Amino acid sequence: MKLYVGNLSFKTTEQALEELFATVGTVTDTHLVMDRMTQRPRGFGFVTMSTEEEGQKAIESLNGKTFDGRPISVSVARPKEDRPPRRDFGGEGGGGGGFREHRDRDRDRDRRGGGGYDRRRN
Repeated sequence: MKLYVGNLSFKTTEQALEELFATVGTVTDTHLVMDRMTQRPRGFGFVTMSTEEEGQKAIESLNGKTFDGRPISVSVARPKEDRPPRRDFGGEGGGGGGFREHRDRDRDRDRRGGGGYDRRRN
């Protein structure tokens, strides 16, 4: 049974996480999620227990327990397709900024050759 473990300290290691969960059953895999850019822990990970019973036991005994100075959250991991879609803040598209009417006004002024100031002579 794959478990989600949240609110982990950034100092927590996979080995320490495995040792904690080994107190309630057989751990078959541990994975701390790292930030792609900084390669630092993101504060959550996954632990796979060998059976459903051990997974339930881990949830019951470790959820809310203080580990590395923080109360951890332990629950059944949801498959990726069951999670709500994330909003994409990717690097595509872009700024532009400003109001459309300002852009249009500036474009029209540029076409007429007008500057920003009135060129009347006294």
